[in-house]
Amino acid sequence: MTEVESLAAFVTRARCEDMSEAARLQIRIRVLDSIGCAIGALDGEPMGPLGAQLDEFGGNGLCTVIGRAGKTSPDRAAFHNGALVRYLDFMDAYLAKGETCHPSDNLAPVMAAAEYAGADGRTLLTALAVAYQVQARLSDEAPVRDRGFDHTTQGAFAVGAGIAKALGLDQARAAHAIALAGTGNVALRVTRTGALSQWKGLAYANTSFSASHAAFLAMRGITGPSQVFEGNKGFKDSVSGAFAIDWGSEDLERVCRTAMKKFDAEIHAQSAIEGLLDLKSRHGFEAAQVACIEVDIFDVAHKIIGGGEEGDKTRVSTKEQADHSLPYMLAAALCDGDLQPAQYTPDRIAAPDVQDLLRRVHVRSDAYLSARFPEELSCRIGVVLRGGRRLVVDKRDYEGFPSRPMSWEHVCRKFHGLAAPFIPAERRDAIAEVVWRLDGGTARDLTALLGATPHT
Repeated sequence: MTEVESLAAFVTRARCEDMSEAARLQIRIRVLDSIGCAIGALDGEPMGPLGAQLDEFGGNGLCTVIGRAGKTSPDRAAFHNGALVRYLDFMDAYLAKGETCHPSDNLAPVMAAAEYAGADGRTLLTALAVAYQVQARLSDEAPVRDRGFDHTTQGAFAVGAGIAKALGLDQARAAHAIALAGTGNVALRVTRTGALSQWKGLAYANTSFSASHAAFLAMRGITGPSQVFEGNKGFKDSVSGAFAIDWGSEDLERVCRTAMKKFDAEIHAQSAIEGLLDLKSRHGFEAAQVACIEVDIFDVAHKIIGGGEEGDKTRVSTKEQADHSLPYMLAAALCDGDLQPAQYTPDRIAAPDVQDLLRRVHVRSDAYLSARFPEELSCRIGVVLRGGRRLVVDKRDYEGFPSRPMSWEHVCRKFHGLAAPFIPAERRDAIAEVVWRLDGGTARDLTALLGATPHT
């Protein structure tokens, strides 16, 4: 077998029964968390233009669009719902040594395919677990960030695999779905460097759109490159370099190693924010008393959000720049006592208190802390108060990291907090109940609750 055929064999033999009890719980937790993130983004700035395009271009009314009346085609549902899941930057993440990705990005395309196919809930959960596993393992073994490519590049293979499972494709057509999706979606890392644009939040949605389109073509018999990984000018040759994954020995447990977000912030910032707020709670100081904040952190965080190779993080004027600036996130969290969507409004970003403080946040890369990543999310936070007193906290993880996983109850609170401005409590309770019992229901039981959501 070629490598994509081996991957397709893994996809087609995967069963919900193969997942541990812990993995079945964690995949349901991530479904509810992702839906909460999506509903909480319904009034996000890009959603107006995206909705206008959806209305004009339409598509056959087959799949639910979160928060909107009517239905659309599976690929357009994958795009629109994927943009909602991603926009707040509040969803889960997977941390590999050379790559960070967000496997919850796969919910939108997998859910659309499962709704289209009339799949049961067990199939939906299994297909999503497949997508998690494929994206995580490719991130482990075939990182592409340092080669200038975006993590959505590996994600395309995950979307193809998850949709193939949701549609119940046989091994041959699953291989073509994965090959078509992966071949056509090689993306540039400039998406997340320099002056960040709205594309940061839409890039995976775009991958989901085109990879879904490709997978449905495979369903109808269109073939893709059978040597997409190992072939001449294939993925290894052109994008990732050499790697090996034995898909015959893979399981569906990688979901348990993804990290949830306690704060509405880029994943590498989570332990630093928790540490800073712990210091504030323990010592009772206010932001106005702070002379500066000193952060020693692992290299990946310094590169991406601390002002390292991916650009200056002290010039912040948009939501996209703010949620990828460690100085802004720490300054806003300290000023307001938390970091949630409210901290990313234009007025809050532009406010003098947070703009002044973020320029007094100093971020340094630390080799010892870097060596502990990704098993730990280690950092050292030093707060220097006016007058010279210095307060320090060392962090290894935070609530939501695999070493300190969030409970179902915590995620329910997060879900209700995000969704409350948009849908009434009764409907929120119904969504949570359907997700909890999804392995005994159907995909359409869930999507039936996610359409038009009138504001309370």
